[in-house]
Amino acid sequence: MTQDNHPSGAPWRNFYGRFRGKTMRDTHKSFLETDLDALSPGKVDWDANPTRENIDLNALFGGKDVWLEIGFGGGEHMVHQAAQNPDIGIIGCEPFINGVAMLLGKIRAAGVENVSVYPGDARNLFDVLPEASISRAFLLYPDPWPKKRHHRRRFVTPDHLQPLARVLKPGAIFRVATDIPDYVRQTLEQVPRAGFEWLAEGPEDWRQPWGDWLSTRYEQKALREDRTPHYLTFRRL
Repeated sequence: MTQDNHPSGAPWRNFYGRFRGKTMRDTHKSFLETDLDALSPGKVDWDANPTRENIDLNALFGGKDVWLEIGFGGGEHMVHQAAQNPDIGIIGCEPFINGVAMLLGKIRAAGVENVSVYPGDARNLFDVLPEASISRAFLLYPDPWPKKRHHRRRFVTPDHLQPLARVLKPGAIFRVATDIPDYVRQTLEQVPRAGFEWLAEGPEDWRQPWGDWLSTRYEQKALREDRTPHYLTFRRL
């Protein structure tokens, strides 16, 4: 897919929808002002890192294995995983700034310290992550872009999956959760083509959440509206 560039030279990227809600609590504004910079993974955006030098993950997390959550929403799953796995580091990407502010509040409340937050498009982060550096990735209830003409904006397309595959270690796990059947179809078509195998133990495997799963607010909304969650696990070849 051809992309126009910003004046900085950065490609125009947008598989997300809106970037900010209409309102934001004062406490959330305070979190953004006081906490976000300290949790940055490093120089990610083009204006700060035009040569696209790699982030030093050893310096960021002290040599721990690193996980990545792509579009963390309100952040509840990311904080849960950080609290349950203090021996790993987790980077979360989310361009919707209200969600970033919600995550910062949850990080404060939980007291977790093994997290890093990038308030932007995951593909910008892929540009500056070392090859084969991520041990696990999560894509949980991504924007479904239901209109057919928008399907190219879905994450499960080569524009996103190929850079993801590059930064994942061989054998790394990639988890996808969605309540949209057509998103499942596209996921099962496209993810294996990018160098992954689907780990399914049986025909009903996709119905069972992972053992360490924490149901998110997006999943709860899907259940209230009688949509069925799907849980898909892939391994990087």
